[in-house]
This record gives sequence, structure tokens and C-alpha cells, in this order.
Amino acid sequence: MEEINQHNVEEVTEVQEIPVPKKKTMTLSRLNLALSSLSLALIATGAFFVWGPVGQYRITDPQVDGYVQPRSIANLVKLVQNSTVTVYCDYGDSDYVGQGSGWAMDIVTDRQDVYPTAIVTNHHVIEKCMDEKGVITVAALGGEEFPAIIDNWDIENDLAVVATKLKVEPLGLSAYPPYPGYWVMAIGTADGNEGSVAFGNILNSTDTEVFITAALSHGNSGGPLVDNEGNVIGTNSWINNIEQYNGAKSLDAMCRGIMECEGDTYWDWED
Repeated sequence: MEEINQHNVEEVTEVQEIPVPKKKTMTLSRLNLALSSLSLALIATGAFFVWGPVGQYRITDPQVDGYVQPRSIANLVKLVQNSTVTVYCDYGDSDYVGQGSGWAMDIVTDRQDVYPTAIVTNHHVIEKCMDEKGVITVAALGGEEFPAIIDNWDIENDLAVVATKLKVEPLGLSAYPPYPGYWVMAIGTADGNEGSVAFGNILNSTDTEVFITAALSHGNSGGPLVDNEGNVIGTNSWINNIEQYNGAKSLDAMCRGIMECEGDTYWDWED
């Protein structure tokens, strides 16, 4: 027993220690390189996830794409409502007063000194008040009525201009032709309801008219049809009781009688 124990002790004393590996240390330059690589990876990942919304925001800019809706519909509605009026024609034949819509435009009238604001509307809205057979007044949204006079008209294209003392900011005119599919908004006093709003698209157009899917009612006549930047494309004029579209007189039509243009048309359709 003693020999065995002695032998065991000797064997134990001869066992070599297993060397413990030293911890590897990273130099400062290698650490910086690793951190830089990690930062680049994180930036690239972030850019990948952010690109989608940013790219979508850019390609849906209303200033370059007529097919998209406005960035802020609420702001656009307020802008156009502030420049849209109700046009009344009291021709005295009965208690009924003819009513339509109109929008302010930056053009010079014959009585600019007394009636500084030009309002575009339809001829059929003020027709019964022609030749001083009635009294025309206009009113802004929720405001009082102001007297107005007929300044210019075009029977063939159903357009007219009345001048008023009511001060209203004019709307801009669209620089882009009304191509099919473009987003549009119609505002006016639909069925006697001031400031009514309807959205839609351009279905098609002719040399003087724009066909739209936006809903129109009696009283919308003469109101503005605007694009997704709030610029006027045309003047809402008629309702189609058979087909599923309505109509507005285009800016090209306005060049034929109530507005001076450089050419026969407002838009250069060849561009």
C-alpha cells in the first residue's frame, strides 16, 4: 500500500502545468477601424430603411407630378375657398334670386378704380342681369354681399367677368395642361351650400373644355377647378345627367374672349 501511495505521489509531482493563454489585446488603431466599419454598416442600414419614405416623398411632389393629391388638402381647400365667392343675380321677376359661383383672378377691369377685384364666372349665371335688368352681388364664404358690375363676357364659351368692391385674393393659373388622370378639386356654392368641395380627376379635355369626375351641382357654375397646387385649370360650367362626368371651361377657352393670351391658347400643347 505504501509503495502504491508513493508511486501515486511521484506521478502527481511529475504532471506538467497546462499553460494559460494570455488575453489578446486590440490596438487602438484596430479598434478605431472596427468602430468605423460598424458605423458605416449602421449608416448603410439606416439609409436603406429611410430611403423608402424619402424617395416616395420626392416622387410624389405635387409641383412635379399632377397625378398625386396635395401634401395638405386642408391648406389647399382653405386657400381656394378664400378666393371663391357666391355670385347672385337678382333680376326682380320673382322672389327667386339666381345664384352661382365665381373666383378671383388677377386681371384689369374697366372700372378698376371703383371695383378693384375681378371675378370670373359663367355667362349663364349673370345672363338675366345683363343690360341692367337686374342687380349683381357677390359674397365671400360666410361674408356679406357686395355690389358688382358686369365687366366682360363671352356667350359662346359661357364665361363672364364681374368686377366688385369686395377684396379677394386672386388665384394663380395652372402652368400645366390638363392631362387625363390629373388630380383636381372643384369648389363653389353647390346647391346653395357655400364652400362646398369635391375631389376628382381629369377624364379628358377638348380645345375649350375639361371633363372631370369631381361631383358638381347647381350653384357650382362659375366656381374654380384647381390642380393639386391650387392653381386654376378651368371654370366649372355644366353637369352631365347621362354620363358619369361633368365639365369645366378651360383656360384655353378663356383666351378666346375674357383674357388676353400670347397665342390662341393658354397652354403650349406641343411641350
